[in-house]
Amino acid sequence: MHRVVVLAVPPVTTFDLAIPEMVFPAARVDGEPVYEVVVCTPDPGAVAAYTGRAVVVDHGLEQIATADTVIVTGTGARIEGDPRVLDTLRAAAAAGTRIASICTGAFVLAQAGLLTGRPATTYWLYSAEMRERFPDVDLQPDVLFVDDGQILTSAGLAAGLDLCVYIVRRDHGATVANAVARLAVVAPLRPGGQAQFIETPLPPETGTSLAETRAWALQRLDQPLTLHELAAHAHVSTRTLTRRFRAETGSSPLQWLLHQRVDRARELLEATDLPVPEIARQSGLGTAESLRLHLMRRHGLTPSAYRSTFNRR
Repeated sequence: MHRVVVLAVPPVTTFDLAIPEMVFPAARVDGEPVYEVVVCTPDPGAVAAYTGRAVVVDHGLEQIATADTVIVTGTGARIEGDPRVLDTLRAAAAAGTRIASICTGAFVLAQAGLLTGRPATTYWLYSAEMRERFPDVDLQPDVLFVDDGQILTSAGLAAGLDLCVYIVRRDHGATVANAVARLAVVAPLRPGGQAQFIETPLPPETGTSLAETRAWALQRLDQPLTLHELAAHAHVSTRTLTRRFRAETGSSPLQWLLHQRVDRARELLEATDLPVPEIARQSGLGTAESLRLHLMRRHGLTPSAYRSTFNRR
């Protein structure tokens, strides 16, 4: 069992606190749970919440010494952190523990010095404050989450869901993570580099979205879809398609398509014994070398290494 210790820094954001407790217990491999989740805080008992209500946390900071992953949730304590919390996080980082933050939890990591010289993100509303107070952090204010190996950070609220599902995917592959996402009724495929702020998915000119075109494309990933074909299906110009696609998904049509193709290849590597050239063909990536290139670029693994790591057959 991988032990996830959630650190509630008062005043805690209760929504963020609920995310790890919902996502990680839902992960199953061969029907068995693979994560244990424990919540801790500097002073166990009633913990002040950002909304004014209190939540009860039974465990203290000693739990972090037993953690495989520590997740610091959003907090109103952006100015001066509890020295006990900061020292505990520094010790965990020195021990090699994976540490993640949701929303303003990044401020706690920055106060502990864990983000110095690292790429990181936080809730866009507090990006200017983060940049001013911690200029040594390589702030990426527009993305959903950042994976810098041992340290991971996410933007606010729903981006915490994306980060936790991503951690499950990093640990156990796309099949397990997608099952978790379905249980949580969240999108399983939002990449970390997607923009935090997405314009309305209902363009005012027509009141319709491109959801049908995206669904149509997902059924044809093995075909060489072009920008013109996508636009023709949506009955719009390529320029309008690109503008609306970016407004609805945060990426261009072809970037979105490539992401779907790589994810399809990952699922086939995990769930089937198909040869790599056939997986490349069925996912629309063309050749085994093309699949290898994109998988290495995005996940740092060759197809054979990915399969040996995540294949459940």
